[in-house]
Amino acid sequence: MNVLVINCGSSSLKFQLINSESEEVLAKGLCERIGIDGSLTYQPAGGEKVKTAKDMPTHTEAIQFVIDALTDEATGVVKSLDEIGAVGHRLVHGGEKFASSVIITEEVKKAVEECNDLAPLHNPANLIGVNACEKLMPNTPMVAVFDTAFHQTMPEKAYMYGLPYAYYEKYKVRRYGFHGTSHSYVSKRAAEILGKPYDATKTIVCHLGNGASVCAVLNGKSVDTSMGLTPLEGLVMGTRSGDIDPAILEFIAKKEDLDIEGLMKVLNKESGVYGLSNGLSSDFRDLCAAEEDGNQQAKVALEVFAYRVAKYVGSYVAAMNGVDNIVFTAGIGENDGAIRAEVCKYLQFLGIEINKEANAARGEEVIISTPDSKVNVLVIPTNEELAIARETVALVK
Repeated sequence: MNVLVINCGSSSLKFQLINSESEEVLAKGLCERIGIDGSLTYQPAGGEKVKTAKDMPTHTEAIQFVIDALTDEATGVVKSLDEIGAVGHRLVHGGEKFASSVIITEEVKKAVEECNDLAPLHNPANLIGVNACEKLMPNTPMVAVFDTAFHQTMPEKAYMYGLPYAYYEKYKVRRYGFHGTSHSYVSKRAAEILGKPYDATKTIVCHLGNGASVCAVLNGKSVDTSMGLTPLEGLVMGTRSGDIDPAILEFIAKKEDLDIEGLMKVLNKESGVYGLSNGLSSDFRDLCAAEEDGNQQAKVALEVFAYRVAKYVGSYVAAMNGVDNIVFTAGIGENDGAIRAEVCKYLQFLGIEINKEANAARGEEVIISTPDSKVNVLVIPTNEELAIARETVALVK
């Protein structure tokens, strides 16, 4: 079965067509600047990547261009839509309503809409992609795969905040966590690589990108994660602050004459390593280059980032009463050996020993701990699209 995987944002749409039997990516691409002056980037397996300007006022036109590209006589990879057996959609927030992936129905879409206020930037855009696909592919089954679903196994002690319980009862204010599809895929893959049973391992996954989170996976289930009600909590990230003293908000609001909207802009768009580097960059490659040139603020930003990751890893070792595997993934986790080494320096008390030569690898599956290390440390490139395709096939077959 060929599965079309859709990851729809407010003005963009990423896609992959995956053969579920071979798990080969037949084609992939990106629609950008939807509603403005759009463009389609398309690359068939083994072919050249081509970017073309396209007028796409809405996501419906974007989906149509994707279908046209996939079925094009010259560069397409299928002859017709009949060769696409299902569509898997990434949906960010399922709240408490969804603990697993589901086939999309009108009832499911309504339930997702009820979670919109928990993810106002993501859920509405995700639903736009669903509706656009349904319009153009009415007879093809659609599946929703939620970022939050994997974390629905967290115990109450991990997901409740120290706030009046009425806020949970009325508004479902609690920790939900994100990057669940990535954490699930990577933790399972680690068990496979090491030849260990997934349901009998303690794994900590560090998903480190511009958005970053850490997850404790105990015997195959998420028991804690660093992101919270929203993706703002937890680690210092590219432009997000992560954990801060809540009283800072009132303090800064008074000093800078900011309202709630202004404060949230600071926390989401102007903080993190971008803010710590005094506006130098949110891109870790730029910060590493600046540190090498002697930029002290870049150095501090990188040190703060690694320190915060290590603190979360340490806390999750305590939460699971031990750890077997620590895994790095996502853009920074997969490619930045210096950050990995810096994080692991704080974890030597666990008996971790890093193989410097193995740690120089970028973007590939590799065990970077030495054979005598008491904890396995791995780098595993995440593959959320493949995970979504697998979830989709499991439901529609």
